[in-house]
Amino acid sequence: MQLSIKFNICLLKILFTFATNIFTDLKKILLIRFSSIGDIILTTPIVRALKEQLKCELHVLTKKQYEGIFKNNPRVDVVHSFEKSLEEILSKLKNENFDFVVDLQKNIRSKRVIRAIKKPWASFPKLNIEKWLLVNFKINKLPKKHIVDRYFDAVKSLDVTNDGLGLEYYLPKNETVNPISIDEILKNGFITWVIGGQHFTKIMPTEKVASIISELKLPVVLLGGSEDSSRGEEIVKLSDNNSVFNACGQFSLNGSASLVEQAKLVITNDTGLMHIAAAFKKPVISLWGNTIPEFGMYPYLPSEENTSVISEVKNLSCRPCSKLGHKKCPKKHFKCMLEQNEALILKSAEELISNPNPFQ
Repeated sequence: MQLSIKFNICLLKILFTFATNIFTDLKKILLIRFSSIGDIILTTPIVRALKEQLKCELHVLTKKQYEGIFKNNPRVDVVHSFEKSLEEILSKLKNENFDFVVDLQKNIRSKRVIRAIKKPWASFPKLNIEKWLLVNFKINKLPKKHIVDRYFDAVKSLDVTNDGLGLEYYLPKNETVNPISIDEILKNGFITWVIGGQHFTKIMPTEKVASIISELKLPVVLLGGSEDSSRGEEIVKLSDNNSVFNACGQFSLNGSASLVEQAKLVITNDTGLMHIAAAFKKPVISLWGNTIPEFGMYPYLPSEENTSVISEVKNLSCRPCSKLGHKKCPKKHFKCMLEQNEALILKSAEELISNPNPFQ
């Protein structure tokens, strides 16, 4: 009996040692995140933790249009990308002989990659059912957990933990923008307002933006893509602030990020530049329309950085009406943006500019 117990204990020790060695001797890891800007920036704590804690050779798979974000990150050794089809890259990935795959996309395409590579892998809880329940029936079963912390569930088996240092964004020196190239007045400090967004219902209307900007005491630089340029011009015309500059479409992503980094305050819709602002540890006022912070995508900052203010219209029975967004308000009233509290936004802006960490 005693021999049997000793044998079983010995066997368990051997199995434990074997399992531990599998996940501690990981020399080559593939991380999958196809898109988009904000989601990729939200992977940077995982990228840092994998590289620093495992000392591995870290590869990333993403879409071609986003590869620059990963290539600028010194913690990433190799970036694999594709434009339209995985067929462009699958054979190469098979030959890389990865030890482990971290899937932070978790969709049909990423599962196809995993099946092709045939290596151990892990993913994170995407919570699609919980989001569907909240959008369609207003039943909230979502955990109070940021998506970055959910991402870390994918690397638990590797004994990789969150260092709590927040997001990162690496800005190439040759793409920095001197604010005075826009106007000399910006040398004394300015606010960036990100007016763009992928969906109409996540974008604050021009009249509302102009009304708030008219009361701000610092110059304002409007940021967005070329598709936002005409709205930017309208905001400039409607605003009573004489120091509003429409930079939409004038700079690359890194150029816009450079202006975000140098701003005293960033006011932004739920966009990729919101997460870039968080990566630079900037004071942020984020504006939420049809989506809600409870989805886990709000500005992610280290615990000591209390520089984020969330502006939203709570207790609307129709909100959230989508986990992403719509081309127009399904209810035709757009209260989630039109009823935003302008006085609260202005007060928060004043406090964040005068004391960049006012909530400690």
